[in-house]
Amino acid sequence: MPVDATAGDSALAAAAGGGDRRALELLLERHLDRVHAVCQRITGDPDDAADATQEALIAVARSIGRFDGRAAFTTWLYRVATNAALDETRRRSRRPLPHDVLPDRPAPGPGPEATVAARLDVETALAQLPLEFRAAVVLRDLCDLDYAQIADVLGIPPGTVRSRIARGRGALAEALGNPGADSDRPSG
Repeated sequence: MPVDATAGDSALAAAAGGGDRRALELLLERHLDRVHAVCQRITGDPDDAADATQEALIAVARSIGRFDGRAAFTTWLYRVATNAALDETRRRSRRPLPHDVLPDRPAPGPGPEATVAARLDVETALAQLPLEFRAAVVLRDLCDLDYAQIADVLGIPPGTVRSRIARGRGALAEALGNPGADSDRPSG
């Protein structure tokens, strides 16, 4: 019996694992934006994010039968997306870099331009973080995963997750001109 669009992720994943193509399509459609957001934040580049998103969705389609349901589907999905983004970033680091230099942006004034500029500043600062810090910060602050889920996604101990998030947030704060600002943010 085909699964309908209102089914939960677990039911869709089980049906997709059993060969139901419509269930797989519904799952991928439902989570496309999340996968792309994770890939965008980890890679820091729209083209690389698009490539990583495509690779992640292909990996989900190929391996959905191995999803065992021990963790939430989204935790498993974030692991696949994170791995695809990290792989794409590693591939990018082996490619030659362009030599064009972009001119400095003028300081933004008030209004929507300031919001866009601030977001670009955050994206730029995030892209400068070491990959291990960037992945942990993205999974915590963008995906709102808890430390245990992040530990599961990255395959590292929870204490290492805490350390990477703290160090990543500290580096972000400093890059954005707010040294010491991270101590105001709750970490749980």
